[in-house]
Amino acid sequence: MSSPKPAAELNPKTTEYEFLGPPGAFFVTTTVPIIIYALYFGCSETNACKPSVAAIPDQVLGAITNPDWWKSLWDTEASLMYLAWYAFCVVSWAVLPGDRFQGTTLRNGEKKTYNINAFSTFLLALGAACGTIYRYGPESFTFLYEKWLGFVTASVLMAITQGLFCYAISFQQGKLLALGGNSGNFIYDFFIGRELNPSIGSLDLKYFNELRPGLILWALVDISMACEQATRRGGLNKVTDSMWLVLAFQIWYVADALYNETAIFTTMDIITDGFGFMLAVGDLAWVPFTYSLQARYLAFAPKELGAVWTTVIILVNLTGYWIFRDSNGEKNDFRNGKNPKNLQFFVTARGTKLLTSGWWGLSRHPNYLGDLLMALAWSLPTGIDTPITYFYVCYFAVLLIHRQRRDDENCHKKYGKDWEVYQKLVPSRIIPFIY
Repeated sequence: MSSPKPAAELNPKTTEYEFLGPPGAFFVTTTVPIIIYALYFGCSETNACKPSVAAIPDQVLGAITNPDWWKSLWDTEASLMYLAWYAFCVVSWAVLPGDRFQGTTLRNGEKKTYNINAFSTFLLALGAACGTIYRYGPESFTFLYEKWLGFVTASVLMAITQGLFCYAISFQQGKLLALGGNSGNFIYDFFIGRELNPSIGSLDLKYFNELRPGLILWALVDISMACEQATRRGGLNKVTDSMWLVLAFQIWYVADALYNETAIFTTMDIITDGFGFMLAVGDLAWVPFTYSLQARYLAFAPKELGAVWTTVIILVNLTGYWIFRDSNGEKNDFRNGKNPKNLQFFVTARGTKLLTSGWWGLSRHPNYLGDLLMALAWSLPTGIDTPITYFYVCYFAVLLIHRQRRDDENCHKKYGKDWEVYQKLVPSRIIPFIY
């Protein structure tokens, strides 16, 4: 049996930065919460999601210099409800039945074991929400719309708290650090995540936050927006086709991610990234409160699309979902030693096999193309009255291009000249023959 590696060898110092180093990390840390709030104030019922660009500087200055505006961001009741929601997710993780799954082998030779019951948690939460609406009417579930600011603040504070907590415990002896989060700079390591898998007992915080509190809350937020529209329009039978599309697309996306829970263990977030403020604020605040922007807009600006546009938008979404799910299926099968489609592959000097046919022969990230088409379908029901509801598509394109570049850079370091050969075999990065 081999002796354990020394700490310095197991956790080498990070020498290369992402996000332009500490200044970039500080910029993203401060701007992400600001953007979440800005999307609320910039796309509200007051301005019909058409803010006056010229008036923005004066409005921002007037707000941040007004103590009452700062007080309005806090809602004690919303914060207590958010804590109760998080506790519900933790208890569900602990007690609901599910499979046990072993993750990838870590650098220290260990494997973590996970409870696979996120879909059960989702069904329980969805059942409770639907039961409440059925018993007490749609007006009983509009609180997420009414207390939006308070919930955002609570989720951001939770992300900050977890980021600081995970940074602090990463200095305990025996911790396995992320290769990219051990720079020695507090701002950068707090943001990017210093420890690879920070845990409280058997609760892996990175894995838990990735799929449960924020992702399921996103679906509940959408439902609350539909209830707000129904309350204003006189009942659930008055909910518009555009709102039903957004609910169907986004809740299906959430359900699919939770049902295929084990697929997360092949992602960069789980395998290589540490858990710091970047992932915490993304999982807990950004996902539920920016991804639901279209539903929130339709709550106060209802639109009827008609049969033709509804069909077109459904086809766009189904195309994206097919590409996303089928390409991920090819990748997961191949990584698990299966190749039902007899796909061609390229063998590197390390012995690693890289797919060069099927979806992965068309581009190096075909699943990202599917993601982008679905993102577009989620925004199309809002029409063209405002560009703000298309924020998610633009942001997601930037995010996926950034991830693609990170992945290419990591693969180039890992495979060397073999990666250059592979790039010639599969030249497209995301969109075949275009990018």
